[in-house]
Amino acid sequence: MSEAIKSEVAQQGLQALMRVWFDFERQLGRIPLLQRLQRGQFSLDDYQKLLLHWRQQVIEGSRWISRCASSFDREYSDVRSAIIGHARDEHRDYEMLEQDFVAAGGQLAAIHAATRAANIGSEALHGFIMYRASQPNPVDLVGAMWIIEGLGQKMASSWAGQIEQATGCDSNCTRFMRYHGSQDEHHMQELYQLLDRVCSTPEQLAAIVRTAKVVARLYCLQLEEVEHGQ
Repeated sequence: MSEAIKSEVAQQGLQALMRVWFDFERQLGRIPLLQRLQRGQFSLDDYQKLLLHWRQQVIEGSRWISRCASSFDREYSDVRSAIIGHARDEHRDYEMLEQDFVAAGGQLAAIHAATRAANIGSEALHGFIMYRASQPNPVDLVGAMWIIEGLGQKMASSWAGQIEQATGCDSNCTRFMRYHGSQDEHHMQELYQLLDRVCSTPEQLAAIVRTAKVVARLYCLQLEEVEHGQ
């Protein structure tokens, strides 16, 4: 396939992923927890619950990124290297989240005792991504990264400010969000490069977009379950 055709497919992929993102934003806007945040009615208890449920997904994130990297063969060695670097950057982010939880009044023992099983959305998200990450050359997981890294880049800093205003917490309680709000811009630039590299056929494009849609829906389910989980 010519480079011109590959570039055209990658451009179509970017446009399709932007449409998925806009739909994801609409889904987020329907979640009661985030509606309260937008209205300034978000409580300290809401924030503690969010961090408690979020932690397990953050821990699992570096695991599935590492699994994804290990599933690429030699043809994709550059992709594997980029993904390994990403896993290295984020594999201890959960510690920052734990510190925020304690700064917001939570007990470290409580967040350590929390499990993925407490949130069916987290269970579903982890199960789907780990399954896809275990397949040979899982290029479709660029779609998962598009949703998760995009959330950090586009939402995290805004959410941090809204949480501080609504709860009276200071920035010592929102370091995890603020860190991702600044760092995920760099990660998104890396993601654009990965998209150019792996989205070169209509089949790859379709797989990437489908995975982005699934991850967007499961991520919303995870946030919905913050109030309903154990």
